[in-house]
Amino acid sequence: MRRQCLTLALFAATLAALVPQAAAAFPDRPITMATGYAPGGSTDIAARILADRMAVHLGPEARIVVDNRPGAAGAIATEWLKRQPADGHTIMVTETGAAAAAPNAMVGGTRYHPVTDFTHIGVISTPPALLVVTERFPGATAAEVLAQMRAAPPESLTYASSGVGGVLHLRSEMLAQALGTRFVHVPYRSGAQMLQAILTGEAQFGIAALASATPLAREGKVRGVAMLGSRRFPLFPEIPTLKELGVPGFEDGGFFLLIAPAGLPQPAAEALNRALVATLAEPQVRDRMLHAGHDPAEGPNSLADARAFMVSEYAKYGAIVERTGVRLQL
Repeated sequence: MRRQCLTLALFAATLAALVPQAAAAFPDRPITMATGYAPGGSTDIAARILADRMAVHLGPEARIVVDNRPGAAGAIATEWLKRQPADGHTIMVTETGAAAAAPNAMVGGTRYHPVTDFTHIGVISTPPALLVVTERFPGATAAEVLAQMRAAPPESLTYASSGVGGVLHLRSEMLAQALGTRFVHVPYRSGAQMLQAILTGEAQFGIAALASATPLAREGKVRGVAMLGSRRFPLFPEIPTLKELGVPGFEDGGFFLLIAPAGLPQPAAEALNRALVATLAEPQVRDRMLHAGHDPAEGPNSLADARAFMVSEYAKYGAIVERTGVRLQL
């Protein structure tokens, strides 16, 4: 009898080893969707549009909570994300500045690598940026505004950005180079705060993420001068691109990407990717994003596509930094 029991126990153990264990349900608790900026900016807008609908696509009990962790143009939140468990319950909406500009332009680099330290879940949007000025800025047309910027004495004009080392800081310094002048930089903690500074006259202009600038630009509280991107944006067909105005080198707008810590298990990564792709396919979501100044991603958007996109953007901004010589110091 004892030998029979041992044989049955051995058989059961062998069978258990051969039969795959049921995978734990994902998600099994609320998901934190971090952003690197304060509420009200373009990254926060994207996160809040996505959070509720992605949760629906993940399952009836799923819940996604947006967590704003502003500072150092998204670098603080990105470093924090790198240290989190790779289980799919902590993700982040990142953008051009933290994921491509700062790692290339920052003196000494960042304490994370945007390609190797993260799982790239999917592209969210690829919108242009917008050069905006105060209502009182001289010049009736876009060409006249740029002529005033060229003619002003160096360091006599002040621009705002959403943080030192971010892509808006980098692009503004690139614009100064392109116009052959120098500006004074005043950094803020988010796109919403930098636009408020331009609205009140604390700063005279800035290059803003379109999602942040759209409400004030549509109401005429700040003046949209020129798009940074390859084409005019459907919501503002009257605003020309910088290339149209004779300032090349600003054909790239920007991007927003959903990421997680490196080593995310494939089932969780695929579930998050499916939820993102399904959310971006919803007409109401696409309409909300477009009217908020985002240009939602279209076409193939797999995990492999997202990683390839990040590799390409990182290399692109490395070339921009090398070509312009612009370096940033926190």
